[in-house]
Amino acid sequence: MALSDDKSLDGSMVGTTGDGTFSKLGTLPRLPLPDLSATLAQFEEWCAPLLSEQELAETHKAIADFSKSGGLAEQLHQALLAYDDTPGVFSWLDRFWPARYLGRRVAVSINANFFFLFRQQKKSQLRRAAELIACAVDYKQRLDQERVPVTMMRDKPLCMVQNKYLFSSVRMPGLIQDTISAPYSESRPGSSQAYHIAVLHNGYIFKLDVVDRDGEPYLLNNLETALQEITGLTPNHVSETRAAGLLTTLPRAHWSTVRQQLIAASPVNAADLECVEQALFCLCLDSRAPKGMLEAGDQLLHGDGANRWFDKSVSLVVLADGSAGINCEHSGLDGTTVVGFVDALHDAETLKRVMSVDGKSQYSPQFRPIEFKLNADLENEINQAAEAFFAFADDTATTLFSFGNFGASHIKSLKVSPDAFAQLAFQLAHYRVKGLIGATYESISMRHYDRGRTEAMRVVTQEVKDFVTTMEDADSSASNRIATFRRAAEKHVARARQCQIGQAPEQHLWQLQLMANEQSDEVGLDPSIDLFESPGWLKMRDDYLSTSSAPSKNISLFGFGATSETCIGIGYVVWPESISAYLSTPRSVEPAMHEFSRQLQHALVELEALLSTDDVQVGEG
Repeated sequence: MALSDDKSLDGSMVGTTGDGTFSKLGTLPRLPLPDLSATLAQFEEWCAPLLSEQELAETHKAIADFSKSGGLAEQLHQALLAYDDTPGVFSWLDRFWPARYLGRRVAVSINANFFFLFRQQKKSQLRRAAELIACAVDYKQRLDQERVPVTMMRDKPLCMVQNKYLFSSVRMPGLIQDTISAPYSESRPGSSQAYHIAVLHNGYIFKLDVVDRDGEPYLLNNLETALQEITGLTPNHVSETRAAGLLTTLPRAHWSTVRQQLIAASPVNAADLECVEQALFCLCLDSRAPKGMLEAGDQLLHGDGANRWFDKSVSLVVLADGSAGINCEHSGLDGTTVVGFVDALHDAETLKRVMSVDGKSQYSPQFRPIEFKLNADLENEINQAAEAFFAFADDTATTLFSFGNFGASHIKSLKVSPDAFAQLAFQLAHYRVKGLIGATYESISMRHYDRGRTEAMRVVTQEVKDFVTTMEDADSSASNRIATFRRAAEKHVARARQCQIGQAPEQHLWQLQLMANEQSDEVGLDPSIDLFESPGWLKMRDDYLSTSSAPSKNISLFGFGATSETCIGIGYVVWPESISAYLSTPRSVEPAMHEFSRQLQHALVELEALLSTDDVQVGEG
């Protein structure tokens, strides 16, 4: 996985220790490049349920034109094969991921970053924060020594390269495309050498040392005392024209320009900016106590903007009542990696180590304020960023979905995959709200491949469409409804497995499109390709539902922003005994979102009652 032009994040620059954290890099299976003809056939199959007959015919013609023997598709695919075989290239998707994440020009706040709300603990804000700091430092030191175990799934190792983006990693704004500044790179070889974190409170920023100059972590109680002193210095919120964190809420190209203005405004700004950007992570201490779990989720998704540095890969957030979570910049990190980190933060052995005084520095942690020198132009930029951010946050509607009747344990007893059950319920509920079956994205983890990230699964199949149609037919029998449900669930599991073995069409075609754009000037290609303007390509990727699941016993909520003006974002977990989700959508879709939540309750109950009389088994995926 290469997320910028720097392709040195490969683990070869640091030694491995037998079965150490990064010992599997280069030994895991390489992500397969799908066959071109298979990709085109799958694409037509995947988009067909969303299209009218005329739209399908138009898309079919575009596919045929694109795939003519010796034509553009074959030329691009051959170029992709050659790229995949190039020394130093880890995956044919090495150029895809920078384009997908770092190429987007919209703000990362709400649009891209995701969050986890941790399980509640009855601790004060600063005690909880101190423990999280100490546990994160413990994890970082074990990661440096490659003593973090390789994550296993179904007895197979997963790629650990994303763990290199957990500490001292930041997304750097660019005019055309962003980059990632991270350790384990040519410019910063090896693990992070930073001793400090960035603490944000009431919009103010402080540099806080968390290990001493000998690399010894500070005592837990001393960290808590330092946080008390910091918050005592900032009892009131900084002026909205002075909160530099708000600049990270700007669209990326604009932020790139303003960042250069910030550096030019004063000699001290460059050093302070580097201090924030190379901090191990951010700790955001919010002065607001949430009134409930939904408000806690909203604070973790965006907060007030001033008390965040959204470019940082990891921001631990502790709210005024002691509830805590994490906000992550997505370019280098996927949910499964962050779940492993969060689990380590709450591991009993980790807590035992950080509570001990053995090997800890007895000195008080040093801290200092980071005070950017701002001129009138920069203050105006911050003020405008605040106005735009508040408007965007206000235009983001959210709600919680909580279903306690049953969960994965009971669903499995019905002989069906819990994920398929949930996704079919999503489709039925969505149709009952909007009267249509819309494109639905589901993220599939691909970390069982070397540098694997995620695959884009498209949930809507012809079997799903038949299932919804049958459920809405008042004359359909129970046996027919069960049969169509089973076929749709089987297809869902089969498609998920198809994705898991690297045989899905969307990212393959998207990469070919990117290559056509890149090569248009070099080889005289016309970058406009009918396939990528066809109804199939446009409709399949126009999300009405964007879904992802990342369960952990240490997490009570997972969420992210919607991906389009019509989209409902669904961060969901099918727990053993319940189902929960954080839903987000533009304010214009808020009534539909709330109705979707109500209809989803009904759909889950209805499907359970329907399947309770049936004992046919499908794969569990």
